[in-house]
Parts: sequence; structure tokens; C-alpha cells
Amino acid sequence: MITVRNRDERGAVNMGWLDSRHSFSFGHYFDPAHMGFRALRVINDDRVIPGAGFPTHGHADMEIVSYVLDGALEHKDSLGTGSVIRPGEVQRMSAGTGIRHSEYNASRENPARFLQIWILPERKGLAPGYEQTAFAEADKRGTLRLVGSRDGRQGSVTIHQDVDLYAGLIDGSESATFELRPGRHAWVQVARGHVRLNGVTLKEGDGAAVSDETALTLDQGVGAEVLLFDLA
Repeated sequence: MITVRNRDERGAVNMGWLDSRHSFSFGHYFDPAHMGFRALRVINDDRVIPGAGFPTHGHADMEIVSYVLDGALEHKDSLGTGSVIRPGEVQRMSAGTGIRHSEYNASRENPARFLQIWILPERKGLAPGYEQTAFAEADKRGTLRLVGSRDGRQGSVTIHQDVDLYAGLIDGSESATFELRPGRHAWVQVARGHVRLNGVTLKEGDGAAVSDETALTLDQGVGAEVLLFDLA
């Protein structure tokens, strides 16, 4: 069963410096029908004007993944970590017992766009931590590249939850098929372009909750960049 989360039905906030769309309840946007999916709690599609961003604020007991689509995101946190995240890079921050951080558009000239993803951790009270890894475009072209996992295999960032996160680029005649193990669920998020999932067309910003399927096929993409979460 595939249930589409239409992009036009997402929560929206525009603060001038930030234009954001929320796939699930977040901040002032509350929708009891969309509180998350399995361990996946937040997918925010954030656009930030040049030089602006989120000042220092705190988090706890959450796995936070940032996936930059355009521009660059400057990160600083209370662990002493400072970095710039660019397209092709995936950042995982474990808030654990508590962490404070800031996120700013690293450019004074160009806008930035990124997906901020929250995943519930396997347990509370983890030690805060940070990880950032780059993944080549060629490794995602016409396939699904593992970019996050519980055990950090294949060079993916480590996520402290039973979840595998894949990223893929699908265009033209390219296609990718994913075998979903019995009892597993999936969430597919189209970050850009559009693509077909098991015959269902998904547009940029659309998401899809998947249960009771054995295989997922992504094809007929037009400049599509897709994230797939394999969830318990």
C-alpha cells in the first residue's frame, strides 16, 4: 500500500528569511493525522535567504539529519564542531542528552535549500555526537546509495535507530528497484524533480508512506532526487 503525502497539503511557514514546508507536525503546524511515520518524525524542506539562519538553540533525544540540496549550510555546535555542509554531503547530529547548535546560510549572495530530518533514537540519553560524509553524484545516479544506517556500513553516517536511508538520482531511462523485507516499511521523499513509484507519479515535495509492499521501483524520473527510508 502506498499513501501519498501531497506537497500542497504540507504545513507552511514563511518568516521572510525562511520559507519552509513541513511533511509532519512541527512548531506551530499541528496535524494529528501527520505526526510522523514509524521512527521518522520530521521532514522540513527549508529555504533560507543569504546570510540568514537559525541562531543557537537546543535539542535533546533526537537524531537530526541535514541533506543540502542547494547552496551551503554553516553549522556550529556546543561540541565544538564547525563545518559547512554542501550538496552531496549528509550530516548526522545526535542530540542525545543535550546539544546546542546554529545553522546559517553560509553565503551572503545565494539562497540555500536543505531537508532537515528528525528520527527518533533507539533510546534516550545517548551521548551527543556529530558526523558528516560526502557522497559522489555518480554513486547515486540511477540507483539508491546507502547514506545513513544503524551500523554505518558502506561508509554511511551512523543513525542510532533501526533505519536505512538511501539517496538516488533518477532521470530519463534510469530506474532503481528496492526490495523491502517482510515487516518493513518505507517512506519515499521526492526532494526535486518528479518520479514514478510503483506506477504512482510523485512530484517535488511529495512523500509516500509504504507498507505491505515487497519491492519498490523508481522510474520515469525527470531530474529526480529521492530519499528512501527503510524503517522498522
